[in-house]
Amino acid sequence: MSNKLEERYQHSKFAFRIISLMHDNPLLPIFRKPDKLLKAAGIKPDQKILEVGCGPGFFTIPAAEIVGEEGFVYAVDVHPLAIERVKEKIEREGIKNVTPILANASNTGLPDRSIDLAFIFGLQYIAGGLEDVISETHRILKPKGVFSFEKTRGSEKKLIDEVERGGFIYSGRQARIFLFTKAKDDVND
Repeated sequence: MSNKLEERYQHSKFAFRIISLMHDNPLLPIFRKPDKLLKAAGIKPDQKILEVGCGPGFFTIPAAEIVGEEGFVYAVDVHPLAIERVKEKIEREGIKNVTPILANASNTGLPDRSIDLAFIFGLQYIAGGLEDVISETHRILKPKGVFSFEKTRGSEKKLIDEVERGGFIYSGRQARIFLFTKAKDDVND
């Protein structure tokens, strides 16, 4: 491995470890309340959902519990250590309704119209760019599927405009969670 590539990988590992320390802190759920945020995002029992940028799985396990045994969670992240951590957690907890996917969220590999709801929480930066992730999310969501987005910074209007350009209709917000519904994409919807 070249020195620059090795340095970037080490930096990436260090950044992931810092994020993990924050997300695995037992006090964080008291302040961040994952169940409340996930329910505000529209997650319900029996849904198939996509978590974009799952990180170390702070929202993954609570999402799996909400959707229940008849539901399913696809947890996507570009960082191998994130996927490794999620795998460890689901194995330790005996959770069977989560599949971690090492991929860029702009190319998940999931089938067309297979997901009820997709959510992005807490990401300051989206690998692959937001526009490509919106396009991929539109492709994999079922008709009238929900795309929930936690706004972390920047203009609300810009976020709404960008997601609507990708084929979604803004349907309101719950605190910092912006909700969008997939617009019809052909005559069969």
